[in-house]
Amino acid sequence: MALIVQKYGGTSMGSVERIEHVANKIAGFHRDGHQVIAVVSAMSGETDRLLKLARSINPRGPQREMDHILSTGEQVSTGLLALALDKIGVSAKSFTGWQVPIRTDNSAAKARISDIDPEKLRRACEAGIVPIVAGFQGIDDSGSITTLGRGGSDTTGVALAAALKADECQIYTDVDGVYTTDPRVEPRARRLNKITFEEMLEMASLGSKVLQIRAVEFAGKYKVPLRVVSTFVDGPGTLISLEEDNVEAPLVSGIAFNRDEAQLTVAGVPDRPGIAAAILGPIGDANVEVDMIVQNVAADGTTDFTFTVNRNDFDKAVEISRQVAQELGAKGVNTATNIVKVSMVGVGMRSHAGIASKMFRVLADEGINIRMISTSEIKVSVVVEEKYLELAVRSLHQAFGLEGEGAAEA
Repeated sequence: MALIVQKYGGTSMGSVERIEHVANKIAGFHRDGHQVIAVVSAMSGETDRLLKLARSINPRGPQREMDHILSTGEQVSTGLLALALDKIGVSAKSFTGWQVPIRTDNSAAKARISDIDPEKLRRACEAGIVPIVAGFQGIDDSGSITTLGRGGSDTTGVALAAALKADECQIYTDVDGVYTTDPRVEPRARRLNKITFEEMLEMASLGSKVLQIRAVEFAGKYKVPLRVVSTFVDGPGTLISLEEDNVEAPLVSGIAFNRDEAQLTVAGVPDRPGIAAAILGPIGDANVEVDMIVQNVAADGTTDFTFTVNRNDFDKAVEISRQVAQELGAKGVNTATNIVKVSMVGVGMRSHAGIASKMFRVLADEGINIRMISTSEIKVSVVVEEKYLELAVRSLHQAFGLEGEGAAEA
């Protein structure tokens, strides 16, 4: 008998028929003698509907109230799944994040989990009841409802698995595992049987939508066995493991990309110590995350300071950058939103030279200009024009031999 945490996403919970399908899947594990705790997202499209509804009333309303509204989507899902399980003879009980409780800090819309008390869930399991927990949400010290940010239900699932010392955390979604790249962009992408936490962490941070980055961080930190599987297609999925058991790891495991990037350049800034802090300090204070950074020094003693942010934070970043540019006596702020970031990831990069140069050569052969470059021990990222995204991904996928056997069908 195993203790398993299963997380079901919005697509899995997208209709009454799909909720009943999920209930039957959980019932199968329960009847086999396993203790199952389910974590659910809001029904597909529900969070966007609630967000649109709230913004139609007040586009710049207090984030506390937005969290209060958005948390209801998951609450509805817990109740519906509990009803579906009861209908087929399985005892179930729904829990909101604050009923568990899942305690967080007070960063509205981007709260981080600080503590979980799993005793209510443990007692339910011991009594033969399947707990259904609302993902994406918690409660702060003041008693306010908080949300964990988009994809936060993954984090809820992994965090609960860690708190309960579960045997496995299974992330059920509409794909049957982690692929070498997005099959919608490269039809020859193939499913990976295994990937390391380190590689998955890089891919999640670089735009892969399969798992939320904080969920991977949690799983790696607390050594939670993590498996990505399909709700609708039976199969082994992809195991995300701590150990690199391959003596010769592949040079590149996958190609990730992120369309949600925007670029800002503070041009003609005086080249003196403290400029980077002067520009990025106010950006950070506004809770805007900066991704890639490039600084170029000109012959006239000025510098162009270029960085990228998420497109959702673009307007805020532009407003702050223009204020800072005026204070510093810069020439102005140039922007670009027609960009994407394309990244190659693989632990094999540690022991092999020339990966980056081959990547640059492949892109050059396709006539793709590189605007920015960033590297780490196991990844290389470039920023290119958005119109070249598919060409860049497909050419790199082929050049590094990622098709292999079991490639995804178009």
